[in-house]
Amino acid sequence: MNKKDLNKIKNIIKTALKEDIGSGDITTKWTIPSNVYIEGEFIAKDEGIIGGLEVAKETFKLLSSKTKFLPLVKEGTYVKKGTILARVKGRAHDILPAERTALNFMQRMSGIATATKAYVQAVKNTKAIIMDTRKTAPGLRLLDKWAVRIGGGKNHRFGLFDMVLIKENHIESAGGITNAVKRVRQKGKKVEIEVEVKNLDELREALELNVNRILLDNMTIEQLREAVSITNGKVKLEASGNITLKNVAEIASTGVDMISIGSLTHSVKALDISFLVKK
Repeated sequence: MNKKDLNKIKNIIKTALKEDIGSGDITTKWTIPSNVYIEGEFIAKDEGIIGGLEVAKETFKLLSSKTKFLPLVKEGTYVKKGTILARVKGRAHDILPAERTALNFMQRMSGIATATKAYVQAVKNTKAIIMDTRKTAPGLRLLDKWAVRIGGGKNHRFGLFDMVLIKENHIESAGGITNAVKRVRQKGKKVEIEVEVKNLDELREALELNVNRILLDNMTIEQLREAVSITNGKVKLEASGNITLKNVAEIASTGVDMISIGSLTHSVKALDISFLVKK
């Protein structure tokens, strides 16, 4: 992780801690003396791929540099129910106010990583790459996309600023695919251009424009196969729309290069993880 991303992650954690703690954790303050030290464990209550350990560590560190966080597994490890993931030692007044925030990050990231790994495994005998989308939780995109990588997937563009993706609404507003692409090129910027197409006629038009990628939106298996045949390797093809674990292998078998899946991040099922103080 580079320094710039680390600073962004710290800011995400600070916002989350402020949201939860506010003016102070009154339950911890009023029930436990300030000199009490505790040790706790993060325990997997379900099987899956673990992500977010580094974020959890940073969460405790931001409240107190004296809190010790010891991960017992690595990011991206598959674990079974009951596995102890990490141990934390320090003052109760430093640990307990941070535990829920740390858990929230770990559970969400582990859920995303677990879902991503399932899709990656489903297409392992094909050339297709599993990718995420911009359908992330507002403010958590950096962590959501990190979790996808932990699960073995790849990141699509990070935001609206780092790649041109001309979608249906852009095409309609610009007066067509050709007009939209020409206007981008008139800017003279060196940036990748991807065009979304919803039928084979639009695919043929996009092919003539020598773009970098073409997104095949909500096409049938037959249409995807024909698109691969028409393209004949001239440009990278990305399939997207209504993709599930039940159909992803068949979609990958058509020969597309990438498959982008919004549900990896917009409909994530958090992995069940608990934090318990040892007696």
